[in-house]
Amino acid sequence: MKVIVVKDYEEASQKAFEVMKDYLKPGKVLGLATGSTPLGLYKLMIEDHEKNGTDYKDIHTYNLDEYVGLPLNHRESYYSFMHANLFDHIGIPEENTHVPSGLGDLEENCRRYDEMIADEPVDIQLLGIGADGHIGFNEPGTPFDSGTHVTDLTEQTRKDNLRFFKDLGEEVPTQAVTMGLKTIMAARNVLLIATGENKAEAVKGLIEGPVSTECAASVLQQHPSTIVIIDEAAGKLLEKK
Repeated sequence: MKVIVVKDYEEASQKAFEVMKDYLKPGKVLGLATGSTPLGLYKLMIEDHEKNGTDYKDIHTYNLDEYVGLPLNHRESYYSFMHANLFDHIGIPEENTHVPSGLGDLEENCRRYDEMIADEPVDIQLLGIGADGHIGFNEPGTPFDSGTHVTDLTEQTRKDNLRFFKDLGEEVPTQAVTMGLKTIMAARNVLLIATGENKAEAVKGLIEGPVSTECAASVLQQHPSTIVIIDEAAGKLLEKK
């Protein structure tokens, strides 16, 4: 695990782009994430596409997760998020993008998603990390051998995401479909970004803690090629500076 410590979110996004740009080539498969963490990186990818003409027509993507029960066109679906914040701005064909479906036969959706990823192994998987150490929606206690599955969201995770739904007058969904830890670990390379003091305990568990299902991200200590980019606030509890 390579750990890069930077000053702030903006520098973390720039460093992440420097890593990601090596994979923005025809035939590559990107594993993507949602939430506030990757937005800076996505803006840089859009800027690069507009200025340098980086071509996405032969790049495929697989997203980590999706809420159960939200229609595709719901403002807070991760399908909508990815289109608004990346896909609609880089010229990537719709058929090359994949977001897990939280509608219909969920068990079949999960099985099929893992089959597709097995057929198109992810070259680099982008991750954020939750305050409780979750990656994707793999909450504490998720088995390390889990494939794509339906998970119940913890109250902490739903509380963290309430800000996105509050103005709609809606509750945060109680379940999500997520790549499992085994699916994530199958990626050839992993890039995790964490910024802010509220992530400090999770980052310590990720990097220095025991490999335990109580901190799902700690499984990445066993991955052969992981880059972790953190800012000074997120790394404040690390013993090895």
